[in-house]
Amino acid sequence: MPALASALLLAACSSTGVGVGIGVPLFPGVSIGIGVGSGGVNAGVGVGSGPVGVGVGVNSGGQVTGGVGVGASTDIGGGARAGVGVGTGAVLYDPNAPKSPQPPAPVGR
Repeated sequence: MPALASALLLAACSSTGVGVGIGVPLFPGVSIGIGVGSGGVNAGVGVGSGPVGVGVGVNSGGQVTGGVGVGASTDIGGGARAGVGVGTGAVLYDPNAPKSPQPPAPVGR
């Protein structure tokens, strides 16, 4: 399940929860993966427990994204799993976002 959670989260991070992905378990509950959604390609790490997981990734535009998802999977043989789920994500940092204007420096008297 952690691999599915990671895949769902990575796909969710790059869109509004619509996408596909694959995750590879590093150890129980933690996996790395790659997802593709309407927002592009996203790679990162996910942490899951049961059907729920969270993840942080970086997409092809350099944006750092975070997401949460829930899903279910089944064993399809050879240690591989297939499943479905839903998730949502948000951009945590965008290197291309317009910079906030700095307030003017105070004028001394």
